[in-house]
Formats: sequence, structure tokens, C-alpha cells
Amino acid sequence: MHRRDFAKLACLSCCSGSLVIKTQAADEGWIDLIGGTSNGLEAFIKPRGYWKQAASVTLDAARPNQLKWTETTEKTGIWVNGPSGRTNNLVSHQAFGDLEVMLDFNVPKGSNSGIKLQGLYEIQIYDSHGVAKEKFDASGMGGVYPRAELLPRYHHIDKGYPAKVNPSAPPGQWQSMHILFRAPKFDANGKKIASAKFEKVLINGQEVHRNLTVPSPTGHAYVLPEVAQGPIFLQGDHGPVAFRNVKVRPLTDRPVS
Repeated sequence: MHRRDFAKLACLSCCSGSLVIKTQAADEGWIDLIGGTSNGLEAFIKPRGYWKQAASVTLDAARPNQLKWTETTEKTGIWVNGPSGRTNNLVSHQAFGDLEVMLDFNVPKGSNSGIKLQGLYEIQIYDSHGVAKEKFDASGMGGVYPRAELLPRYHHIDKGYPAKVNPSAPPGQWQSMHILFRAPKFDANGKKIASAKFEKVLINGQEVHRNLTVPSPTGHAYVLPEVAQGPIFLQGDHGPVAFRNVKVRPLTDRPVS
């Protein structure tokens, strides 16, 4: 898939029962997309829309469905999707295959965002704090989003993959996500020989997915061709959200505990 298409959407083995995937030091190989050594948004293609750098982010007590923040020219590495909470999605210049991702995010009451690996496979960011187990589905926090059709109106065509637990912290608090992702694999003729897989996803330290194979892209992207490499996609058009400390690195062979 060409990068412009994403903009429009603005060796495993067994060892003692453990997945074995070459040891890498915890601080090695990271690429900062937001925060860290990258305080701007240069890692993402233009147009980026109305993302603003903030001094800090909290819940707006008077309007709990909004974030309260103050724009700053200081290099804080905290980025908010503007006063309306709806602007362009962030799509990385760089394309990735097998990948490890770490990020912090903040959403107010009822807000909706997400991160898409390769621009195609979405882990939901959603305020699900306090949602009862029987009402918690793949649209909630940590879900692998259902496939969907755009017409005649937007609707899901499957149930997706809900998080194993509801990991949501209260709205307005910084939360963390850690993803180990395996890209789909293709033979020399371009035929897919292995589907994408979320080897492990943690939100706020809680495991929400383990060895989850995803046979196709998620949401309405399910009709798009799968690729060996693609960009990181941070959703900014569905509600207020702030991001910080977004970093990625190629996923090498190392133990997954």
C-alpha cells in the first residue's frame, strides 16, 4: 500500500513453554516518535492538523468530556489534538514490520482514540472506566477493533476481539500501553503465509491480549491489502486525546514473559 493511502485513512520457537523471540537491553533501539528526543511531530507526515504541545494535561472538571490543557512553546513532548478534540490523524513517515511499541495517552470521559499498527490493525483507546464486564466489548479500551462497513451507514460486521480485562484508569489520568506486534508474512510471490499477530498487549500493566492472530485489517480498513511494512497511525479525529512518550523499535527475537 502506498503511504498516501494511509494518509487517506488519516524465529518463533518453543522453549520450556515460553515464546522465544534475541535478548535486547530495555533501553536499546528505541525510536522516539513523540517525546523523548523527539519533542516535535516531525516523525509524522503533513498535513498534521491542529495538534498542539501542552504544558500539562488534566480532566476539565467543569466539562468532564474534555481535557484541560495550556498550549506552550516549551518542549514538553505532550501533544493534544486541539480544542475541538477532532483533527487529523498522525501517520508516521517511517514504515515498520515486526514492532514493539510503548506510549502514554490521556482521554476524558467517553472519548475515543486508537493506535493502528501498519495503519491497519487497531488497538482501541477508549474511556471504559467503570464499564461492567457484560457490556465490555471490542469497542472498549484495549479491544482489537471489529471489522466494519462504511455504507449505507457505519456498522460492524463482526465482534472484533475484546480485551481480556477492562484495564481503564479513570478519565483524565495518564495511561500506558505496551505492544508486541508481528506483521503478516508473505512468500516470494507475495502470497500471505502468516497473519498479523499481537503477541502481547499490556495496558496499565494489565495483559489484555496474548498471541492473538488477526486474519485481516480491522475497522473499514479490512478491505485494504495487507503489507509487510506500514506506518504507525495515531487517531485524532474521534474525540479529545493527548499522547506522550510514543516510541517504537523493531521486534527482534527475545523472550516474551
